[in-house]
Amino acid sequence: MNDAYPDEAALMLDYPAIAALAEIIRHGSFEAAAAALHVTPSAVSQRIRSLEDRMGAILIDRGPPVTATEQGLRLAAHLDQVRLLESGLALSRNRPVLRLAVNADSLASWAMPALAAAPGLLDLTIDDQDHALDWLRGGMVVAALTSDSRPVTGCDSLRLGTLRYRAVASPGFATRYFPAGVTAETLSLAPSLCFNAKDALQSRWVRALIGRRVTLPMHRIPTAHGFAAAARLGIGWGMNPEPMIRDDLDRGRLIDLAPDLPLDVPLYWQFSRITALALAPLTQAIEKAAKAALLP
Repeated sequence: MNDAYPDEAALMLDYPAIAALAEIIRHGSFEAAAAALHVTPSAVSQRIRSLEDRMGAILIDRGPPVTATEQGLRLAAHLDQVRLLESGLALSRNRPVLRLAVNADSLASWAMPALAAAPGLLDLTIDDQDHALDWLRGGMVVAALTSDSRPVTGCDSLRLGTLRYRAVASPGFATRYFPAGVTAETLSLAPSLCFNAKDALQSRWVRALIGRRVTLPMHRIPTAHGFAAAARLGIGWGMNPEPMIRDDLDRGRLIDLAPDLPLDVPLYWQFSRITALALAPLTQAIEKAAKAALLP
Protein backbone atom coordinates (compact mmCIF):
# COMPACT_ATOMS: atom_id res chain seq x y z
CA MET A 1 0.00 0.00 0.00
CA ASN A 2 3.02 2.30 -0.09
CA ASP A 3 1.97 3.63 -3.50
CA ALA A 4 -0.98 5.33 -1.78
CA TYR A 5 1.37 7.90 -0.24
CA PRO A 6 3.36 9.49 -3.07
CA ASP A 7 4.04 12.68 -1.09
CA GLU A 8 5.69 11.07 1.93
CA ALA A 9 9.16 12.17 0.87
CA ALA A 10 8.01 15.78 0.60
CA LEU A 11 6.35 15.51 4.00
CA MET A 12 9.52 14.07 5.56
CA LEU A 13 7.14 12.08 7.76
CA ASP A 14 5.94 14.90 10.00
CA TYR A 15 4.28 12.53 12.46
CA PRO A 16 3.16 15.15 15.01
CA ALA A 17 1.20 16.87 12.23
CA ILE A 18 -0.18 13.59 10.89
CA ALA A 19 -1.12 12.60 14.46
CA ALA A 20 -3.09 15.83 14.78
CA LEU A 21 -4.83 15.04 11.51
CA ALA A 22 -5.68 11.51 12.70
CA GLU A 23 -7.13 12.77 15.99
CA ILE A 24 -9.31 15.35 14.21
CA ILE A 25 -10.68 12.61 11.97
CA ARG A 26 -11.28 10.29 14.92
CA HIS A 27 -12.85 12.83 17.30
CA GLY A 28 -14.59 15.12 14.82
CA SER A 29 -13.23 18.50 15.97
CA PHE A 30 -10.02 20.46 16.45
CA GLU A 31 -10.83 21.01 20.12
CA ALA A 32 -11.30 17.30 20.87
CA ALA A 33 -8.12 16.48 18.95
CA ALA A 34 -6.22 19.07 21.01
CA ALA A 35 -7.49 17.53 24.25
CA ALA A 36 -6.44 14.03 23.09
CA LEU A 37 -2.96 15.30 22.21
CA HIS A 38 -2.64 17.51 25.32
CA VAL A 39 -1.94 20.63 23.24
CA THR A 40 -3.92 23.76 22.45
CA PRO A 41 -6.46 23.96 19.59
CA SER A 42 -4.22 26.67 18.10
CA ALA A 43 -1.30 24.23 17.98
CA VAL A 44 -3.47 21.65 16.22
CA SER A 45 -4.60 24.26 13.66
CA GLN A 46 -1.01 25.26 13.01
CA ARG A 47 0.04 21.65 12.45
CA ILE A 48 -2.79 21.10 9.98
CA ARG A 49 -2.09 24.33 8.08
CA SER A 50 1.59 23.40 7.83
CA LEU A 51 0.75 19.90 6.67
CA GLU A 52 -1.69 21.16 4.04
CA ASP A 53 0.84 23.70 2.80
CA ARG A 54 3.48 21.03 2.36
CA MET A 55 1.02 18.64 0.74
CA GLY A 56 -0.41 21.30 -1.50
CA ALA A 57 -3.88 19.94 -0.76
CA ILE A 58 -6.78 20.34 1.64
CA LEU A 59 -6.77 17.50 4.17
CA ILE A 60 -9.64 18.60 6.41
CA ASP A 61 -12.98 20.04 5.37
CA ARG A 62 -13.68 22.45 8.22
CA GLY A 63 -17.43 21.93 7.82
CA PRO A 64 -19.54 21.84 9.77
CA PRO A 65 -19.26 18.96 10.23
CA VAL A 66 -15.48 18.54 10.26
CA THR A 67 -14.56 15.72 7.86
CA ALA A 68 -11.44 14.44 6.17
CA THR A 69 -10.72 14.55 2.46
CA GLU A 70 -9.65 11.35 0.73
CA GLN A 71 -6.01 12.46 0.92
CA GLY A 72 -6.42 13.19 4.63
CA LEU A 73 -7.83 9.71 5.22
CA ARG A 74 -4.87 8.14 3.44
CA LEU A 75 -2.37 9.99 5.60
CA ALA A 76 -4.19 9.00 8.78
CA ALA A 77 -4.26 5.40 7.61
CA HIS A 78 -0.49 5.55 7.04
CA LEU A 79 0.00 6.63 10.65
CA ASP A 80 -2.25 3.77 11.78
CA GLN A 81 -0.05 1.30 9.89
CA VAL A 82 3.13 2.69 11.43
CA ARG A 83 1.67 2.49 14.94
CA LEU A 84 0.39 -1.02 14.31
CA LEU A 85 3.86 -2.13 13.23
CA GLU A 86 5.47 -0.40 16.19
CA SER A 87 3.03 -2.03 18.61
CA GLY A 88 4.05 -5.45 17.33
CA LEU A 89 7.66 -4.58 18.12
CA ALA A 90 6.80 -2.94 21.47
CA LEU A 91 8.27 0.31 20.16
CA SER A 92 5.35 2.60 20.88
CA ARG A 93 3.11 3.50 23.78
CA ASN A 94 0.42 4.74 21.41
CA ARG A 95 -2.49 2.39 20.88
CA PRO A 96 -2.77 1.73 17.16
CA VAL A 97 -6.09 2.55 15.50
CA LEU A 98 -7.39 -0.17 13.21
CA ARG A 99 -9.48 1.24 10.40
CA LEU A 100 -11.44 -1.65 8.92
CA ALA A 101 -14.11 -1.84 6.21
CA VAL A 102 -16.88 -4.26 7.22
CA ASN A 103 -20.31 -4.93 5.74
CA ALA A 104 -23.21 -4.31 8.11
CA ASP A 105 -24.74 -7.78 7.75
CA SER A 106 -21.52 -9.54 8.79
CA LEU A 107 -21.10 -7.16 11.69
CA ALA A 108 -24.65 -7.82 12.89
CA SER A 109 -24.75 -11.57 12.31
CA TRP A 110 -21.33 -13.11 13.02
CA ALA A 111 -18.26 -10.85 12.91
CA MET A 112 -18.60 -8.65 16.00
CA PRO A 113 -17.24 -11.17 18.58
CA ALA A 114 -14.12 -11.64 16.44
CA LEU A 115 -13.35 -7.92 16.62
CA ALA A 116 -12.61 -8.30 20.33
CA ALA A 117 -9.25 -9.71 19.21
CA ALA A 118 -8.28 -6.46 17.45
CA PRO A 119 -4.79 -5.36 18.58
CA GLY A 120 -5.81 -1.74 18.97
CA LEU A 121 -8.71 0.69 18.85
CA LEU A 122 -11.38 0.00 16.24
CA ASP A 123 -12.50 2.53 13.65
CA LEU A 124 -15.04 0.76 11.45
CA THR A 125 -16.19 1.89 8.04
CA ILE A 126 -19.51 0.23 7.21
CA ASP A 127 -19.88 -0.46 3.52
CA ASP A 128 -21.43 -3.04 1.23
CA GLN A 129 -19.30 -6.17 0.74
CA ASP A 130 -19.21 -5.43 -3.01
CA HIS A 131 -17.66 -2.00 -2.36
CA ALA A 132 -15.56 -2.45 0.80
CA LEU A 133 -12.48 -3.20 -1.28
CA ASP A 134 -12.44 0.38 -2.57
CA TRP A 135 -11.42 1.53 0.93
CA LEU A 136 -8.53 -0.92 1.02
CA ARG A 137 -7.49 -0.10 -2.53
CA GLY A 138 -7.48 3.60 -1.64
CA GLY A 139 -5.21 3.00 1.36
CA MET A 140 -7.84 4.20 3.85
CA VAL A 141 -8.19 0.95 5.83
CA VAL A 142 -5.78 -1.86 6.74
CA ALA A 143 -8.26 -4.70 6.18
CA ALA A 144 -11.69 -5.31 4.69
CA LEU A 145 -14.46 -7.89 4.54
CA THR A 146 -15.30 -8.13 0.86
CA SER A 147 -17.01 -10.32 -1.71
CA ASP A 148 -14.09 -9.83 -4.14
CA SER A 149 -11.44 -12.56 -4.09
CA ARG A 150 -8.89 -10.64 -6.17
CA PRO A 151 -6.25 -9.33 -3.77
CA VAL A 152 -5.44 -5.64 -3.80
CA THR A 153 -1.80 -4.90 -4.56
CA GLY A 154 0.19 -5.37 -1.37
CA CYS A 155 -2.57 -7.34 0.33
CA ASP A 156 -3.41 -10.96 1.05
CA SER A 157 -6.86 -12.46 0.46
CA LEU A 158 -8.28 -15.16 2.73
CA ARG A 159 -11.49 -16.97 1.77
CA LEU A 160 -13.83 -17.13 4.77
CA GLY A 161 -16.91 -18.89 3.41
CA THR A 162 -20.35 -18.01 2.10
CA LEU A 163 -22.96 -15.83 3.77
CA ARG A 164 -26.39 -17.14 2.72
CA TYR A 165 -29.26 -14.70 2.35
CA ARG A 166 -32.96 -15.54 2.37
CA ALA A 167 -35.77 -13.51 0.83
CA VAL A 168 -38.12 -13.17 3.79
CA ALA A 169 -41.30 -11.43 4.86
CA SER A 170 -43.75 -11.65 7.72
CA PRO A 171 -46.63 -14.11 7.28
CA GLY A 172 -49.13 -11.25 7.15
CA PHE A 173 -47.13 -9.40 4.51
CA ALA A 174 -46.84 -12.53 2.36
CA THR A 175 -50.60 -13.17 2.62
CA ARG A 176 -51.37 -9.59 1.61
CA TYR A 177 -48.92 -9.16 -1.28
CA PHE A 178 -48.15 -12.68 -2.49
CA PRO A 179 -51.41 -14.64 -2.09
CA ALA A 180 -50.86 -16.46 -5.39
CA GLY A 181 -47.07 -16.50 -5.31
CA VAL A 182 -44.11 -14.24 -5.98
CA THR A 183 -44.32 -12.94 -9.53
CA ALA A 184 -43.06 -9.93 -11.47
CA GLU A 185 -46.46 -8.29 -11.03
CA THR A 186 -46.71 -8.86 -7.28
CA LEU A 187 -43.08 -7.79 -6.74
CA SER A 188 -43.77 -4.53 -8.55
CA LEU A 189 -46.45 -3.76 -5.94
CA ALA A 190 -44.98 -5.22 -2.73
CA PRO A 191 -42.75 -2.81 -0.77
CA SER A 192 -39.19 -4.11 -0.57
CA LEU A 193 -36.44 -3.21 1.87
CA CYS A 194 -33.15 -1.66 0.82
CA PHE A 195 -30.10 -0.95 3.02
CA ASN A 196 -28.72 1.91 0.91
CA ALA A 197 -28.08 2.94 -2.68
CA LYS A 198 -25.33 0.30 -3.01
CA ASP A 199 -27.55 -2.57 -1.85
CA ALA A 200 -28.25 -4.72 -4.90
CA LEU A 201 -29.20 -7.98 -3.14
CA GLN A 202 -32.96 -7.63 -3.63
CA SER A 203 -32.55 -6.86 -7.35
CA ARG A 204 -30.10 -9.74 -7.83
CA TRP A 205 -32.51 -12.18 -6.19
CA VAL A 206 -35.46 -10.95 -8.26
CA ARG A 207 -33.46 -11.33 -11.47
CA ALA A 208 -32.55 -14.89 -10.45
CA LEU A 209 -36.20 -15.69 -9.69
CA ILE A 210 -37.96 -13.89 -12.55
CA GLY A 211 -35.23 -13.82 -15.17
CA ARG A 212 -35.38 -10.09 -15.71
CA ARG A 213 -35.19 -6.80 -13.89
CA VAL A 214 -38.26 -5.61 -11.97
CA THR A 215 -38.66 -2.09 -10.60
CA LEU A 216 -39.21 -2.52 -6.86
CA PRO A 217 -40.95 -0.06 -4.55
CA MET A 218 -38.66 0.22 -1.55
CA HIS A 219 -38.16 1.40 1.99
CA ARG A 220 -34.59 2.44 2.77
CA ILE A 221 -33.51 1.04 6.15
CA PRO A 222 -29.75 1.65 6.68
CA THR A 223 -29.22 -0.60 9.72
CA ALA A 224 -28.92 -4.38 9.70
CA HIS A 225 -31.00 -4.93 12.84
CA GLY A 226 -33.58 -2.36 11.69
CA PHE A 227 -33.73 -4.11 8.32
CA ALA A 228 -34.61 -7.44 9.95
CA ALA A 229 -37.05 -5.76 12.33
CA ALA A 230 -38.83 -4.09 9.40
CA ALA A 231 -39.34 -7.51 7.81
CA ARG A 232 -40.72 -8.93 11.06
CA LEU A 233 -43.12 -5.99 11.38
CA GLY A 234 -44.49 -6.47 7.87
CA ILE A 235 -43.10 -3.20 6.54
CA GLY A 236 -41.51 -4.89 3.55
CA TRP A 237 -39.73 -7.97 2.24
CA GLY A 238 -35.95 -8.20 1.92
CA MET A 239 -32.81 -10.28 1.80
CA ASN A 240 -31.60 -11.06 5.30
CA PRO A 241 -28.53 -13.10 6.29
CA GLU A 242 -29.61 -16.58 7.34
CA PRO A 243 -27.58 -16.65 10.61
CA MET A 244 -29.42 -13.53 11.72
CA ILE A 245 -32.98 -14.68 11.03
CA ARG A 246 -32.76 -18.46 11.44
CA ASP A 247 -34.69 -18.35 14.71
CA ASP A 248 -37.37 -16.15 13.10
CA LEU A 249 -37.85 -18.74 10.37
CA ASP A 250 -37.98 -21.59 12.88
CA ARG A 251 -40.59 -19.76 14.99
CA GLY A 252 -42.68 -18.59 12.03
CA ARG A 253 -42.11 -14.88 12.59
CA LEU A 254 -40.70 -14.75 9.06
CA ILE A 255 -41.30 -16.98 6.07
CA ASP A 256 -38.95 -17.74 3.19
CA LEU A 257 -40.50 -16.50 -0.05
CA ALA A 258 -38.54 -19.02 -2.12
CA PRO A 259 -36.86 -21.72 0.02
CA ASP A 260 -35.17 -23.25 -3.03
CA LEU A 261 -33.60 -19.95 -4.08
CA PRO A 262 -31.22 -18.56 -1.46
CA LEU A 263 -28.67 -15.95 -2.48
CA ASP A 264 -25.12 -16.92 -1.55
CA VAL A 265 -22.43 -14.25 -1.16
CA PRO A 266 -18.79 -15.35 -0.80
CA LEU A 267 -16.76 -13.42 1.75
CA TYR A 268 -13.03 -12.76 1.90
CA TRP A 269 -10.80 -11.11 4.48
CA GLN A 270 -8.28 -8.91 2.70
CA PHE A 271 -5.52 -7.28 4.73
CA SER A 272 -2.35 -5.31 4.22
CA ARG A 273 0.61 -7.66 3.86
CA ILE A 274 2.96 -5.29 5.65
CA THR A 275 0.83 -5.39 8.80
CA ALA A 276 -0.16 -9.06 8.51
CA LEU A 277 1.90 -10.16 11.51
CA ALA A 278 0.47 -7.45 13.78
CA LEU A 279 -3.05 -8.24 12.53
CA ALA A 280 -2.62 -12.01 13.01
CA PRO A 281 -4.73 -12.27 16.23
CA LEU A 282 -7.62 -10.49 14.51
CA THR A 283 -7.25 -12.50 11.30
CA GLN A 284 -7.31 -15.76 13.27
CA ALA A 285 -10.41 -14.66 15.20
CA ILE A 286 -12.19 -13.62 11.98
CA GLU A 287 -11.35 -16.96 10.37
CA LYS A 288 -12.59 -18.92 13.42
CA ALA A 289 -15.86 -16.96 13.65
CA ALA A 290 -16.47 -17.34 9.92
CA LYS A 291 -15.91 -21.09 10.07
CA ALA A 292 -18.58 -21.37 12.76
CA ALA A 293 -21.16 -19.11 11.08
CA LEU A 294 -20.69 -19.26 7.31
CA LEU A 295 -21.20 -22.00 4.76
CA PRO A 296 -18.02 -23.52 3.28
